[in-house]
Amino acid sequence: MASAHTATVDKYLEAIYCIAAEGEVVRPGRLAYWLSVSPPTVSDALQRLRRDGWVELGEDRSVSLTPSGESTATALVRRHRILERWLTDVLGLDWASADVEADRLSSSISEEVIDRIDHSMGSPATCPHGNVIPGRAAPYGALVALAGLEPGTAAVVRRISEVAEHEAPTLLTTLAGHAISEGTPVTLVGPGEDGSLTVRVGSRRLELARAAAASIWVEVA
Repeated sequence: MASAHTATVDKYLEAIYCIAAEGEVVRPGRLAYWLSVSPPTVSDALQRLRRDGWVELGEDRSVSLTPSGESTATALVRRHRILERWLTDVLGLDWASADVEADRLSSSISEEVIDRIDHSMGSPATCPHGNVIPGRAAPYGALVALAGLEPGTAAVVRRISEVAEHEAPTLLTTLAGHAISEGTPVTLVGPGEDGSLTVRVGSRRLELARAAAASIWVEVA
């Protein structure tokens, strides 16, 4: 049985959940980078999380959630994504600001209020960045990274990687500045000389670093 969780436990559980959801194997070094703490700090924290029943540590140094850890992390991510959707759709905040404010609000709002906010919006399937709210079905089909498209391919933006959302908030600001959001039609024009990718959005063109384009998931039109 896992012990009572704290704000620090919450941060670790949510980070592990989000990294694993992107198909990555979660390791201490990855968590140190995500949480902006030192490797020894992560090692000590993981030992405590294992002792208290939140995580399991593999012989290959991989980190996975126990059933209790998974349940708690799922609830945390659900709260965060519902708040993000409310902050953008109802209050009109931009993507990046909504992410920051959702972090601040999440721990201070009751589950009843979260449920009422969710119900008032019609129980949306995703957060503003297209990441599915736990317990709901994705409202799109198979996705491919924008960086993986063939030049000239038309597609629709469906999801921004949770990892990019956390580690590259400037990407969210850049996309918002070019009116790119969930549901925006885009066409990959081709690679640039510097390794970047040129994307056409309506009549405009946008240069994206390949790593950024790899974090944008689209549905081929």
